[in-house]
Amino acid sequence: MIMKKMSVYRDTVKKVGRGVFVIALAFAALSCATKSDSYKEIDIAVENNVFATAVAVIEKGQELKNPIYPEKNSIMLFLDKGMLEHYAGNYQQSNNDLQEAERLIEEAYTKSVSADLMSYIANDNTKEYPGEDFEDIYINVFNALNYYKQDNVEAALVEIRKLSLQNGKLDMLARKYENVSKSFGDKAMEQLKKIGFDLTDALPGPGAINFSNSALARYLAALFLIADGNNDGARIELGRLAEAFTANPNVYKNPVPKTVAEERTVPAGQARLNAIAFTGLSPVKEEGQFTQNWGFMKNAPFRNPVFKLPVFVDRPSVINRVEVVIGENKFDLELIEDMGAVIKETFAARFSNLFFKTYLRVLLKYAAADIAATQAGQKNASLASVSALAAKKVIDAVEAADIRMSRYLPNKAYVGGINVAPGTYNVTINFYAGSSIVAKAEYADFSVKAGTLNLVDGVSLR
Repeated sequence: MIMKKMSVYRDTVKKVGRGVFVIALAFAALSCATKSDSYKEIDIAVENNVFATAVAVIEKGQELKNPIYPEKNSIMLFLDKGMLEHYAGNYQQSNNDLQEAERLIEEAYTKSVSADLMSYIANDNTKEYPGEDFEDIYINVFNALNYYKQDNVEAALVEIRKLSLQNGKLDMLARKYENVSKSFGDKAMEQLKKIGFDLTDALPGPGAINFSNSALARYLAALFLIADGNNDGARIELGRLAEAFTANPNVYKNPVPKTVAEERTVPAGQARLNAIAFTGLSPVKEEGQFTQNWGFMKNAPFRNPVFKLPVFVDRPSVINRVEVVIGENKFDLELIEDMGAVIKETFAARFSNLFFKTYLRVLLKYAAADIAATQAGQKNASLASVSALAAKKVIDAVEAADIRMSRYLPNKAYVGGINVAPGTYNVTINFYAGSSIVAKAEYADFSVKAGTLNLVDGVSLR
C-alpha cells in the first residue's frame, strides 16, 4: 500500500514537472521575438547615424521565418520603419509607413473593447499591439515635416491640424483621460486597501494625464502658416504655444524659447532662418517585477504574488548642445519639447487600467491554483506544497509585461531662429557632446528669402 502511494506521488510530481517544462518552453518561444536583442543590429545602425542601413536591416529581418516584428506588432513595424525613413531622408516612404501606422491605430481602437476583455484572462502580449497615445501624436508631427520636405505645405498643415484643431487628437486626449484617476484608479484602490493591498514606493501609481497641448505642434503650425502666407494664423498659434507651457507643467519645465517672441518681430527687409533639431532616443519600456503580500491565500507560495509591469528606462544622450552656423553668425537652439516627458506623461494616464487588469488577472490565477492545491492536499498533504509551487512557477512564467512601443522616436526637440539679410548661405547644424562636435547637418547654398519660411532641420540620436 505504501509503495502504491509512493508510486502515485512520483507520477503526480513528474506530470506537474513536465507541464511546467512544456509551458515554460512555449513561453520562451513566444517571448523571444519581443526581446530587445531582436533590435540590436538596428540599434547599432541608429547609433552610427546610418539610418538607411537600419531600414535595410528591418526589411531583411521581416523576410525571416521569425520576423523581427511579428504580425501582431505591425504598428511597431510601421512606426519604427517610418521614423527611420524620415531620418534617412526618404520622406515619401516615411509618409507611407507612418500613415499606415496611423490607420492601424485607428483600426485597433475599434477593436479595443473585446481585446481589453481578453487581456483580463491572458496578458496584453497575446493581442495585437494597439499603439500608444504619444505615438499617435508624433505620427502627425513627423508626417508634417515629411510633407514640408516635399514642398507640400498644404499637406503639412493638414497633419498639424489633426492635432491642434478643436476635437483634434490633443483635445480628444484631454477628454479621454479626464478624471480617469478618480473615476477608476482611486475607487479600485480603496477597495484593494480593504483587503490589505497597498502600493509600494517602487510600484508606479495611477496618474491623471497632464498633457493636452503640444508646444512642438503649435510651433510647427505657426511656421507652416507663415510658409502659407497666413501671418495672423501664425501669431495665434504662437500664443497657444505659450499656453501649452502654462497648462502642462509636468512636461514643460524649461522656459519658452526666445525664438517664439522673435517670430512676431522680423524687421522689414530682413528674412528669418528657422531651425529644428531632434536629439537622443526616447525612453523605452522594460519589465519591472513587483511583489505584494496576500496573507489570505491558504498555501504559502501564493502569498507573495509577482506583478510584471512596464517601467520606462531612459536612454541618455551624449548631445548637450545644438548650434546653428549661418555665414558668420552662430546661435544655439533651445529646448521646446521634452518628448520623453510627454511619453511618460501620456502613458501614466492609462497606467491605472493596466495595473488593475494585471492585478485581477494574477489574483484569479493564484486563487484558482490555491483552491486546486488545497484540494490536492486533502488527498495527500505533500501534494499541496508540490502542486502549489509548480502552479506558481507556471503562472509567474506565463505572465509578462507588455513592453512593446516605437523604439526610434527622439527624446528632445530644439528650435531657434535668426534674422538675416535675404541671400544664399551655407548653413550647418552642429551637435555637441561636451566641447566636441559629434554630428552635423549641412545645407550648402541655402536660399533664405524674405516673407516666407526658411527651415532647416537635423537629427542626432546618439
